[in-house]
Amino acid sequence: MSGLHAVRVAAKIRRDLKTEVEMVHGRYGEYKILVDGELVIDGGALAALGIASSGRKAVEAVRARLTA
Repeated sequence: MSGLHAVRVAAKIRRDLKTEVEMVHGRYGEYKILVDGELVIDGGALAALGIASSGRKAVEAVRARLTA
């Protein structure tokens, strides 16, 4: 898995929530999504195995962080 999934998820968050997120790419498809410098989604090592958060789950996590 490449960083393409993370790019798509970040684009979905930007589009659905009209907010900016920071993406941190790691090795082997690992990624993290941060909002205001705080970790919201950690793609971690499982992302390298093709197990990654869905776009819907990421949007929900960011929405929860923004409303907290």
